[in-house]
Amino acid sequence: MKLLQDYTSVVAPDDNGTFIAYVPAIPSCHAWGKTPDEAWRELACVFEMIQEEYEEEGRLLPSNVELIVA
Repeated sequence: MKLLQDYTSVVAPDDNGTFIAYVPAIPSCHAWGKTPDEAWRELACVFEMIQEEYEEEGRLLPSNVELIVA
């Protein structure tokens, strides 16, 4: 079983004065929060839901991707 910590995650400010957190390797694995910590906590909840969905469907979570910031 993979953990959120096994993936590259990004937490960044968005245009609305809040923060977005996401996992580039997993489509739809993203969350928002008023602070970076809140966005990260929400992302952990979303990751768990996605992980359960994949398990129920008998699918494996995708491999991590390397994120290059230029």
